[in-house]
Amino acid sequence: MSVSVRSLTLAILAVAMLAVSLPALAHCDALDGPVVVEARAALEAGAVTPLLKWVAPGDEPAIRKAFEQTRAVRGKGSDARELADAYFFETLVRIHRASEGEAFSGLKPAGQDLGPAIRGGDQALESGSVDELEALLVKEVREGIRAKFQAAVETKQHASHNADAGRRWVHSYATFLHYADGIHRAATTGGHGAAEEHAPAHAAPKHEH
Repeated sequence: MSVSVRSLTLAILAVAMLAVSLPALAHCDALDGPVVVEARAALEAGAVTPLLKWVAPGDEPAIRKAFEQTRAVRGKGSDARELADAYFFETLVRIHRASEGEAFSGLKPAGQDLGPAIRGGDQALESGSVDELEALLVKEVREGIRAKFQAAVETKQHASHNADAGRRWVHSYATFLHYADGIHRAATTGGHGAAEEHAPAHAAPKHEH
């Protein structure tokens, strides 16, 4: 694969994974995720400003108020501190998720398996090298598109044999095109929190009789 094709493939898949793998991106809902980790440090330091990047400008007053309330309660004992911190973490993450158009269903436990792409992305940022993540993503998208293409080719050859064979062809056809279209759509609609969630309207394949 040429460098240009590989880079394009990487870009498409990376954006697609950000846009359509929201279960994995409950990353920001986790107690060991970047939002809560920064919130802990901010509460200890008494500095709310580093947290404002996680919310929309219009939500800054709510975060500042919640931060001040939490700081005021934290000094009233360990139980009060724990409850106040939990309140602030949930408030910050909930507002952060809402700013991205995503639902908040509560904070997730630490130590979740977020999958190789999320882990690889964090590791790339820590190490300053994206090479390993690039290799992983290019491999995944190449194998995925080829496997779905091959399934569509094989089932098409037998589509006219009977109704069941035709249904298998329709299924593999739709799977292949939806996969390709989903990656392309994600790459052209802005990524995480911006992708439009609607299925492509493909015409039904023509069967040879």
